[in-house]
Amino acid sequence: MLVSEKLSKNHKAYSNIRVEYTIKSGKFQETILIFLQRNIPCDIFLLYKSCRNRAFNFKNLIEQLMLDLKTFKSALEQLEEERKIPKEKILEAIEQAMAAAYKKDYGKKGQIIRAKFDLETGKTDFFQVKIVVDESIAILDKEKEEDSSHKKHQEEYSVKEGDERVHFNPEHHMLIEDAKKIKKGIELNDEIIFPLESKDDYGRIAAQTAKQVIIQKIREAERTSIIDEYGTKEGEIISGVVQKVERGNVYVDFNRATGILPTEEQIPGEFWERGRRIRAYLYSVEDTPRGINLRLSRTHPKFIEKLFATEAPEIENGVVEIKSVAREAGARSKIAVHSNDEHIDAVGSCVGQKGTRVNTVTGELSGEKIDIIPWSEDPKQFVSNSLSPAKVISIEINEKEHKATVEVANDQLSLAIGKGGQNVRLAAKLTGWRIDIKGDGKEIASTDGEEIKIKEE
Repeated sequence: MLVSEKLSKNHKAYSNIRVEYTIKSGKFQETILIFLQRNIPCDIFLLYKSCRNRAFNFKNLIEQLMLDLKTFKSALEQLEEERKIPKEKILEAIEQAMAAAYKKDYGKKGQIIRAKFDLETGKTDFFQVKIVVDESIAILDKEKEEDSSHKKHQEEYSVKEGDERVHFNPEHHMLIEDAKKIKKGIELNDEIIFPLESKDDYGRIAAQTAKQVIIQKIREAERTSIIDEYGTKEGEIISGVVQKVERGNVYVDFNRATGILPTEEQIPGEFWERGRRIRAYLYSVEDTPRGINLRLSRTHPKFIEKLFATEAPEIENGVVEIKSVAREAGARSKIAVHSNDEHIDAVGSCVGQKGTRVNTVTGELSGEKIDIIPWSEDPKQFVSNSLSPAKVISIEINEKEHKATVEVANDQLSLAIGKGGQNVRLAAKLTGWRIDIKGDGKEIASTDGEEIKIKEE
């Protein structure tokens, strides 16, 4: 439920600041209705345009607005649960906003103002902070007078050329001799805190300042929360809903963040519609000025690994390992698997009973064919297995050139090479060896996994 109300231009609104951040809450709606029934004017502003009508209201001065503190706490907890922003961060943002407004209307240049909001009583206390300095840190008044001509060309807190010290300001600094009279054991750069008189009346500019502080701090808190949440999911499969398709790129909604599935990371032939659920591999989390971007892929070799890990508990538990993956997304893939337990069949674990596991993965990959082969430490055996379903007659290994020369029967040439050289190309990618195919003693095909040369007779 969105509540909107205009504020009179001449009304001093700081005590009635409302940050609108909609949350579906019965208690929250009751609070807003009571608030409006009392005809208390409010300055309402939109905190995020992308929040999709999830909102929440802050009241900076609880006592004046007579807002029930229990409801306020409940709303903070709900915001923490739904948006994953700790309530301590929200209270910190409110305190900083109140301190900024106080300084704007009642503070002096150079002052450090802090506010402390008591969630139990609704009371706000203000404090001025001074930094303890001496001549090694600050330029005192005597030195300023000696160099008054230079001072005309500098701001109050600017630093002289070649001098790292700052100019002394009695509102910002306190000499260590004076600080020791107030507090024993004080040291340089320590803080001395003085209580300030509380104020209840603030102007429009102060209210605007407080508003901007709250917006900035909550955005920063939410950004940090999103990075913490999805940073731990990097390298995993995540599921979302297609938000829109624009210029071939698919934008996926994950409630708190938006993922981007570029055209080159999509499986050829797939078509995505708005509102459809999608699973993809999260390979990067980017923090940009426009927000958090989740970079997704459905063609990444790790995507097929994670899908098998989901279907096969043996892979998830580490009993069966996927040693390598060679993939041409949408067409065909080869994976090499190895079992760390001699009593467990690695290939059978991936295939599943009646092929249920591999068929599930194939369905997720839009019908992509998957060859599952046993991995071997022996290069000859591994290369031979990788050329499956072709049967190999002999293999010669050249360690120096990292090349394997494979001889197959004439009736096996088409299987060994594959359509357009796909089979031998995937085998070379899978094993990491350059593979030459021979038939009748003549070299027929050669590939390094990227390019393939096929000789025609």
